[in-house]
Formats: sequence, C-alpha cells, structure tokens
Amino acid sequence: MFLETCMSPLRPVLFLALAALPGAALAQSTETGYGSAQPEFVFSLRGGASVAPEYFGSDDYATGPDLGFKFHGLSLRNGRQFGDGDPWTDPLGWDIHGSFRYIGERDASDYDDLRGMDDIDTAVELGFGFGYTAQNFSAFTDFRRGFGGHESWVGEAGMDVIARPGDRWKLTVGPRLFWGSNDYADTYFGVDGNEATASRPAYYADGGLLSAGIEMGARYQLNDDWGVEGALTWEQYRNDAADSPIVENGSDDQWTIRFGVTRVFRLRF
Repeated sequence: MFLETCMSPLRPVLFLALAALPGAALAQSTETGYGSAQPEFVFSLRGGASVAPEYFGSDDYATGPDLGFKFHGLSLRNGRQFGDGDPWTDPLGWDIHGSFRYIGERDASDYDDLRGMDDIDTAVELGFGFGYTAQNFSAFTDFRRGFGGHESWVGEAGMDVIARPGDRWKLTVGPRLFWGSNDYADTYFGVDGNEATASRPAYYADGGLLSAGIEMGARYQLNDDWGVEGALTWEQYRNDAADSPIVENGSDDQWTIRFGVTRVFRLRF
C-alpha cells in the first residue's frame, strides 16, 4: 500500500521524529526476521521536498514538503502474514492498496490571475486501488473521494516499464491518466458568473479525462533501512480542463519534481 502527499508542513516533522526513535522501539535486528513467532509490522516513510505549480493551471511554481508512506508487511503471533515484509522488492502479482492525495488550499488573493475568485479550502482524497506488478512492468488504477475543498470522485491510472540496472537501483517510466467528476472539474477549473472578468469569462467545466502525462522515477537503496528516490512528472490538461480560462491564463503543461529520503521501520510488538 502506498500513500503519498505534499504541501503539508507538519509531515516532514513526523518523518524525522520517527526516524529518531530508539532502536528498541523500532527494532532493526534480524534475529527473528519477518514471519517469525514475534509479531512485526514493516513500513517505510519518505520525507523530502517537491516543486509543483502553485495551483492547478498556474505557470508559477513553488517549493513545498513531500511525504510518502508504504506498507510492506505484517506478521502476527498466530503465524498469519500480510504482505511479504521486504521493503526493497515489489511483490509480484495483483494487489489491493490504499490511495491518498492532499491538495492545499487555493487563496485567490495570493495570485494576480485569480483575483476576485472564491477561495478553495484544503482537500483530502481517500480511496483504494488495484495494481499488478511483474518483474519489468507494473500497472495500477486508483479511485478516491474528496473531502473538504471538493466533495467529488476522481480516478487515476498508469503503467510503468521497470529497469533494474543493479541490485540497488530501480528505474521506472510510464504514462499517467487522471479523471475527475463534474463537481471536481468545476471546482478547480470553472468560473462562476460573479467571478468573471473581461480576461476571465464565466465557464462551467464538465468532468471526464482532465489530464494525461508521463512520470519518470528512480530509487537507490543505500542499505537495509535507508534509500533515496525522486520522480519527475509532466502532465498536460485535456478537454474542459484545458479550455478553462484559468488554464488559458496560465499553462496547460504542468511539471512536478520531488526528491526524498526513504526510511524503513520494523516495529515489533
């Protein structure tokens, strides 16, 4: 299970605090190992920085924090196991995973192109997804429901070609597609009559396929517990998102760059 978010200033603090916990609480010993009689919960956290558009459709960029969480395995005292417990090897075959996205608030007064528009509160999207992983290929599709800034459904799909030039390297590249419902599209790309200006006419955005792009990622394992990873994503708005006055006054090409440090935790209880 992989959960990822950005633009929350408290999350890197959580990452660093967990990384500093004593080894007694988050044991790294291999005496018993995953799947032994002693229960163990294995997960990893990624903390770092990202550069992304200031809002959907903006041609200006801002730097913010970035955080990811990944579940690797859980073994119970009765011998039951979930996942494989290996933080550096992707389980092959089908999987069901959680999906999460954080969208920061959009304060119109902070941006010249949005002056006079309504503000949009912070949104949290929660959902699930299905995936399939082979040795050199993976694919996924996710579904999420928004809470806060938007109360809508969104979906994502993607696939990757996977290369492993060495035991410690993992390289990925593949396409990405993003869909949003009518409410989602109108929240972030629509312009109400009271928000319209001479350069920003009223506009109602319908849902559907809203963006398509490609993501390139790289990960390097430093040791059993630490790694570094990064990703570069390009997406281009499509259909009603691309025709929005908000995007036409900004840019329909959107870039995101992130880089972080990954820490594996083995919690025994």
